Amino acid sequence: MNDIIIYAVIFLGVVGAASAVILYFIAQKFKVIEDPKIDEVEGALPAANCGGCGFPGCRGFSEALVKSVNEKQSIEGLSCPVGGNDVMAKVAAILGIVAEEKEPQIAVIRCSGSKENAPKKINYDGPATCAFAHNLSSGESGCPYGCLGCGDCVAACKFDAIYMDEVTGLPVVKDNCVACGACVIACPRNIIELRNKGKKDRRIFVSCMNEEKGGIAKKNCSVACIGCSKCFKVCPFEAITMNNNLAYIDYEKCKLCRKCVPECPTNAIHELNFPPRKEKIVEGESNVEPKIEVNKDQSLDTKE
Repeated sequence: MNDIIIYAVIFLGVVGAASAVILYFIAQKFKVIEDPKIDEVEGALPAANCGGCGFPGCRGFSEALVKSVNEKQSIEGLSCPVGGNDVMAKVAAILGIVAEEKEPQIAVIRCSGSKENAPKKINYDGPATCAFAHNLSSGESGCPYGCLGCGDCVAACKFDAIYMDEVTGLPVVKDNCVACGACVIACPRNIIELRNKGKKDRRIFVSCMNEEKGGIAKKNCSVACIGCSKCFKVCPFEAITMNNNLAYIDYEKCKLCRKCVPECPTNAIHELNFPPRKEKIVEGESNVEPKIEVNKDQSLDTKE
Protein backbone atom coordinates (compact mmCIF):
# COMPACT_ATOMS: atom_id res chain seq x y z
CA MET A 1 0.00 0.00 0.00
CA ASN A 2 2.84 2.32 0.92
CA ASP A 3 4.61 1.49 -2.36
CA ILE A 4 1.53 2.52 -4.35
CA ILE A 5 1.44 5.88 -2.57
CA ILE A 6 5.16 6.43 -3.17
CA TYR A 7 4.84 5.56 -6.87
CA ALA A 8 1.83 7.90 -7.19
CA VAL A 9 3.75 10.78 -5.58
CA ILE A 10 6.76 10.16 -7.82
CA PHE A 11 4.54 9.97 -10.92
CA LEU A 12 2.71 13.19 -10.10
CA GLY A 13 6.02 14.89 -9.37
CA VAL A 14 7.44 13.84 -12.73
CA VAL A 15 4.29 14.97 -14.55
CA GLY A 16 4.36 18.29 -12.73
CA ALA A 17 8.03 18.88 -13.51
CA ALA A 18 7.53 17.97 -17.16
CA SER A 19 4.52 20.30 -17.40
CA ALA A 20 6.49 23.14 -15.83
CA VAL A 21 9.29 22.70 -18.36
CA ILE A 22 6.83 22.62 -21.25
CA LEU A 23 4.98 25.71 -20.00
CA TYR A 24 8.30 27.55 -19.55
CA PHE A 25 9.34 26.97 -23.16
CA ILE A 26 5.85 27.90 -24.40
CA ALA A 27 5.98 31.13 -22.38
CA GLN A 28 9.40 31.97 -23.80
CA LYS A 29 8.23 31.22 -27.31
CA PHE A 30 5.12 33.40 -27.20
CA LYS A 31 6.08 36.10 -24.69
CA VAL A 32 5.47 39.69 -25.73
CA ILE A 33 8.15 42.19 -24.83
CA GLU A 34 6.56 45.62 -24.33
CA ASP A 35 8.41 48.83 -24.84
CA PRO A 36 8.87 50.45 -21.40
CA LYS A 37 7.87 53.78 -22.97
CA ILE A 38 4.29 52.52 -23.14
CA ASP A 39 4.06 52.67 -19.35
CA GLU A 40 5.68 56.12 -19.33
CA VAL A 41 3.27 57.47 -21.91
CA GLU A 42 0.28 55.96 -20.13
CA GLY A 43 1.43 57.59 -16.90
CA ALA A 44 1.45 60.99 -18.60
CA LEU A 45 -2.13 60.59 -19.85
CA PRO A 46 -5.12 61.70 -17.73
CA ALA A 47 -6.41 58.10 -17.26
CA ALA A 48 -9.91 59.13 -18.34
CA ASN A 49 -10.30 56.05 -20.57
CA CYS A 50 -13.04 57.90 -22.42
CA GLY A 51 -12.21 56.64 -25.91
CA GLY A 52 -12.10 60.17 -27.29
CA CYS A 53 -8.72 59.40 -28.85
CA GLY A 54 -10.30 56.62 -30.91
CA PHE A 55 -8.65 53.79 -28.95
CA PRO A 56 -9.95 51.52 -26.18
CA GLY A 57 -8.65 53.49 -23.24
CA CYS A 58 -5.40 55.24 -22.39
CA ARG A 59 -3.40 52.00 -22.61
CA GLY A 60 -4.47 51.37 -26.18
CA PHE A 61 -3.65 54.96 -27.08
CA SER A 62 -0.20 54.67 -25.48
CA GLU A 63 0.55 51.51 -27.45
CA ALA A 64 -0.52 53.17 -30.69
CA LEU A 65 1.69 56.20 -30.06
CA VAL A 66 4.78 54.15 -29.22
CA LYS A 67 4.21 51.83 -32.16
CA SER A 68 3.90 54.76 -34.57
CA VAL A 69 7.13 56.34 -33.33
CA ASN A 70 9.02 53.02 -33.38
CA GLU A 71 7.90 52.44 -36.96
CA LYS A 72 8.89 56.02 -37.83
CA GLN A 73 5.34 56.93 -38.72
CA SER A 74 3.67 60.28 -38.14
CA ILE A 75 1.47 60.68 -35.07
CA GLU A 76 -0.59 63.31 -36.88
CA GLY A 77 -4.22 62.67 -36.05
CA LEU A 78 -3.38 61.01 -32.73
CA SER A 79 -4.29 63.22 -29.80
CA CYS A 80 -5.79 63.14 -26.33
CA PRO A 81 -8.80 65.48 -26.29
CA VAL A 82 -9.01 65.40 -22.50
CA GLY A 83 -5.39 66.35 -21.84
CA GLY A 84 -5.10 68.68 -24.80
CA ASN A 85 -1.88 70.25 -26.02
CA ASP A 86 -0.22 70.24 -22.57
CA VAL A 87 -0.50 66.47 -22.16
CA MET A 88 0.52 65.79 -25.76
CA ALA A 89 3.62 67.95 -25.21
CA LYS A 90 4.61 65.73 -22.26
CA VAL A 91 3.97 62.60 -24.31
CA ALA A 92 6.03 63.98 -27.18
CA ALA A 93 8.92 64.68 -24.81
CA ILE A 94 8.87 61.05 -23.63
CA LEU A 95 8.88 59.81 -27.22
CA GLY A 96 11.53 62.28 -28.34
CA ILE A 97 9.39 63.99 -30.93
CA VAL A 98 7.54 67.29 -31.36
CA ALA A 99 3.76 67.21 -31.06
CA GLU A 100 1.66 69.31 -33.38
CA GLU A 101 -0.59 71.70 -31.47
CA LYS A 102 -4.29 71.34 -32.14
CA GLU A 103 -7.04 73.87 -31.77
CA PRO A 104 -9.12 73.06 -28.66
CA GLN A 105 -12.60 71.88 -29.51
CA ILE A 106 -15.98 71.77 -27.83
CA ALA A 107 -19.29 70.08 -28.55
CA VAL A 108 -22.07 72.25 -29.99
CA ILE A 109 -25.76 71.42 -30.22
CA ARG A 110 -26.97 71.89 -33.78
CA CYS A 111 -30.67 72.01 -32.96
CA SER A 112 -32.82 74.85 -31.63
CA GLY A 113 -36.05 72.86 -31.57
CA SER A 114 -36.99 73.86 -28.04
CA LYS A 115 -40.44 73.37 -26.55
CA GLU A 116 -41.29 76.90 -27.67
CA ASN A 117 -39.77 76.77 -31.16
CA ALA A 118 -40.97 73.25 -31.94
CA PRO A 119 -44.20 72.58 -30.00
CA LYS A 120 -45.41 69.05 -29.37
CA LYS A 121 -47.65 67.43 -31.92
CA ILE A 122 -47.68 63.97 -30.36
CA ASN A 123 -46.85 62.42 -26.99
CA TYR A 124 -44.11 59.80 -27.03
CA ASP A 125 -44.90 56.98 -24.58
CA GLY A 126 -42.02 54.55 -24.80
CA PRO A 127 -38.59 53.82 -23.32
CA ALA A 128 -36.95 57.11 -22.40
CA THR A 129 -33.88 56.81 -24.59
CA CYS A 130 -33.11 58.72 -27.76
CA ALA A 131 -31.89 55.56 -29.48
CA PHE A 132 -35.25 53.86 -28.95
CA ALA A 133 -37.37 56.92 -29.72
CA HIS A 134 -35.43 57.53 -32.95
CA ASN A 135 -36.47 54.11 -34.24
CA LEU A 136 -40.10 54.55 -33.26
CA SER A 137 -41.06 58.04 -34.37
CA SER A 138 -39.94 61.30 -35.94
CA GLY A 139 -40.16 62.98 -32.54
CA GLU A 140 -42.84 64.80 -30.61
CA SER A 141 -42.45 67.97 -32.68
CA GLY A 142 -42.66 66.10 -35.97
CA CYS A 143 -39.11 67.04 -37.00
CA PRO A 144 -37.26 63.85 -38.06
CA TYR A 145 -33.88 65.61 -37.64
CA GLY A 146 -34.34 67.36 -34.29
CA CYS A 147 -33.34 66.59 -30.72
CA LEU A 148 -35.45 63.90 -29.06
CA GLY A 149 -34.78 65.22 -25.56
CA CYS A 150 -34.26 61.90 -23.77
CA GLY A 151 -30.71 62.68 -22.66
CA ASP A 152 -28.62 59.88 -24.15
CA CYS A 153 -25.84 62.44 -24.59
CA VAL A 154 -25.96 63.32 -20.89
CA ALA A 155 -25.73 59.67 -19.88
CA ALA A 156 -22.75 59.15 -22.20
CA CYS A 157 -20.71 62.09 -20.84
CA LYS A 158 -18.13 61.07 -18.21
CA PHE A 159 -17.19 64.64 -17.36
CA ASP A 160 -20.54 66.13 -16.31
CA ALA A 161 -20.15 68.58 -19.19
CA ILE A 162 -23.68 68.40 -20.61
CA TYR A 163 -27.16 68.60 -19.12
CA MET A 164 -30.77 68.80 -20.25
CA ASP A 165 -32.42 72.20 -19.88
CA GLU A 166 -35.85 71.67 -18.33
CA VAL A 167 -37.26 74.83 -19.93
CA THR A 168 -36.15 74.25 -23.51
CA GLY A 169 -35.93 70.46 -23.43
CA LEU A 170 -32.56 70.66 -25.22
CA PRO A 171 -29.09 69.63 -24.08
CA VAL A 172 -26.67 72.35 -22.98
CA VAL A 173 -22.89 71.96 -23.21
CA LYS A 174 -20.88 73.41 -20.33
CA ASP A 175 -17.47 75.07 -20.53
CA ASN A 176 -15.72 72.02 -19.02
CA CYS A 177 -16.41 69.96 -22.16
CA VAL A 178 -13.21 68.14 -23.19
CA ALA A 179 -14.42 67.20 -26.69
CA CYS A 180 -14.11 63.47 -26.06
CA GLY A 181 -16.90 62.84 -28.58
CA ALA A 182 -18.95 60.47 -26.42
CA CYS A 183 -22.07 62.61 -26.79
CA VAL A 184 -21.55 62.80 -30.55
CA ILE A 185 -21.58 59.00 -30.78
CA ALA A 186 -24.55 58.67 -28.41
CA CYS A 187 -26.85 60.99 -30.40
CA PRO A 188 -28.85 59.02 -33.00
CA ARG A 189 -29.85 62.24 -34.78
CA ASN A 190 -26.25 63.47 -35.22
CA ILE A 191 -27.13 66.93 -33.93
CA ILE A 192 -23.98 67.21 -31.78
CA GLU A 193 -20.78 68.27 -33.50
CA LEU A 194 -17.24 68.91 -32.29
CA ARG A 195 -16.06 72.33 -33.46
CA ASN A 196 -13.06 74.53 -32.68
CA LYS A 197 -13.66 76.67 -29.61
CA GLY A 198 -12.45 79.68 -31.55
CA LYS A 199 -10.61 82.78 -30.37
CA LYS A 200 -12.10 84.14 -27.16
CA ASP A 201 -14.49 81.14 -27.23
CA ARG A 202 -16.45 82.74 -30.07
CA ARG A 203 -18.30 80.43 -32.43
CA ILE A 204 -20.78 80.72 -35.28
CA PHE A 205 -22.73 77.73 -36.55
CA VAL A 206 -26.04 76.75 -38.11
CA SER A 207 -28.11 75.29 -35.28
CA CYS A 208 -30.26 73.05 -37.44
CA MET A 209 -29.89 69.67 -39.14
CA ASN A 210 -33.20 69.56 -41.01
CA GLU A 211 -32.78 68.63 -44.68
CA GLU A 212 -36.45 68.98 -45.57
CA LYS A 213 -37.69 71.76 -47.83
CA GLY A 214 -38.20 75.13 -46.21
CA GLY A 215 -41.96 75.05 -45.81
CA ILE A 216 -42.00 71.61 -44.20
CA ALA A 217 -39.04 72.39 -41.94
CA LYS A 218 -40.59 75.70 -40.81
CA LYS A 219 -43.92 73.99 -40.11
CA ASN A 220 -42.29 71.78 -37.47
CA CYS A 221 -39.82 74.33 -36.08
CA SER A 222 -39.99 78.12 -36.29
CA VAL A 223 -36.19 78.50 -36.28
CA ALA A 224 -35.34 75.79 -38.81
CA CYS A 225 -32.95 76.42 -41.68
CA ILE A 226 -35.10 76.81 -44.78
CA GLY A 227 -32.29 76.55 -47.31
CA CYS A 228 -32.78 80.09 -48.64
CA SER A 229 -29.01 80.49 -49.32
CA LYS A 230 -28.91 84.10 -48.09
CA CYS A 231 -26.04 83.32 -45.73
CA PHE A 232 -24.20 81.49 -48.49
CA LYS A 233 -24.45 84.51 -50.78
CA VAL A 234 -23.11 87.07 -48.30
CA CYS A 235 -20.17 85.08 -46.89
CA PRO A 236 -16.95 86.73 -48.16
CA PHE A 237 -14.76 83.80 -47.11
CA GLU A 238 -16.55 80.91 -48.86
CA ALA A 239 -17.06 79.27 -45.48
CA ILE A 240 -20.71 78.38 -46.07
CA THR A 241 -21.96 75.54 -48.23
CA MET A 242 -25.49 74.49 -49.16
CA ASN A 243 -26.40 70.83 -49.31
CA ASN A 244 -29.82 69.14 -49.17
CA ASN A 245 -31.67 72.38 -48.26
CA LEU A 246 -29.30 72.98 -45.36
CA ALA A 247 -26.54 75.52 -44.77
CA TYR A 248 -23.29 74.51 -43.10
CA ILE A 249 -20.51 76.78 -41.81
CA ASP A 250 -16.99 75.39 -42.06
CA TYR A 251 -15.32 76.45 -38.80
CA GLU A 252 -11.85 76.26 -40.37
CA LYS A 253 -12.75 78.75 -43.10
CA CYS A 254 -15.03 80.98 -41.05
CA LYS A 255 -13.40 84.23 -39.92
CA LEU A 256 -16.20 85.04 -37.47
CA CYS A 257 -17.17 88.21 -39.31
CA ARG A 258 -20.84 87.58 -38.41
CA LYS A 259 -22.13 88.94 -41.70
CA CYS A 260 -24.24 85.82 -42.23
CA VAL A 261 -26.04 85.99 -38.89
CA PRO A 262 -28.45 88.92 -39.57
CA GLU A 263 -29.14 87.58 -43.06
CA CYS A 264 -30.82 84.43 -41.73
CA PRO A 265 -34.61 84.99 -41.79
CA THR A 266 -35.28 82.27 -39.21
CA ASN A 267 -32.42 82.97 -36.79
CA ALA A 268 -31.03 79.51 -37.40
CA ILE A 269 -27.43 80.77 -37.23
CA HIS A 270 -26.07 81.09 -33.70
CA GLU A 271 -23.25 83.38 -32.59
CA LEU A 272 -21.75 82.68 -29.17
CA ASN A 273 -19.71 84.88 -26.83
CA PHE A 274 -19.65 87.94 -29.10
CA PRO A 275 -20.11 91.52 -27.82
CA PRO A 276 -23.42 93.24 -28.62
CA ARG A 277 -23.72 94.52 -32.17
CA LYS A 278 -23.39 98.22 -32.81
CA GLU A 279 -26.23 99.53 -34.89
CA LYS A 280 -25.44 102.18 -37.46
CA ILE A 281 -28.32 104.58 -37.97
CA VAL A 282 -28.34 106.42 -41.28
CA GLU A 283 -29.15 110.10 -40.83
CA GLY A 284 -32.65 110.97 -41.90
CA GLU A 285 -33.87 107.39 -41.88
CA SER A 286 -35.66 105.36 -39.26
CA ASN A 287 -36.10 101.64 -38.65
CA VAL A 288 -32.88 100.95 -40.50
CA GLU A 289 -31.45 97.46 -40.26
CA PRO A 290 -27.98 97.31 -38.65
CA LYS A 291 -25.25 97.55 -41.26
CA ILE A 292 -22.16 95.43 -40.69
CA GLU A 293 -19.03 96.21 -42.64
CA VAL A 294 -16.78 93.25 -43.34
CA ASN A 295 -13.23 93.35 -44.58
CA LYS A 296 -11.78 90.19 -46.06
CA ASP A 297 -8.73 90.68 -43.87
CA GLN A 298 -10.87 91.07 -40.76
CA SER A 299 -10.07 88.85 -37.77
CA LEU A 300 -10.85 88.77 -34.08
CA ASP A 301 -7.80 90.88 -33.39
CA THR A 302 -9.53 93.76 -35.19
CA LYS A 303 -11.41 96.21 -33.00
CA GLU A 304 -15.10 95.50 -32.89
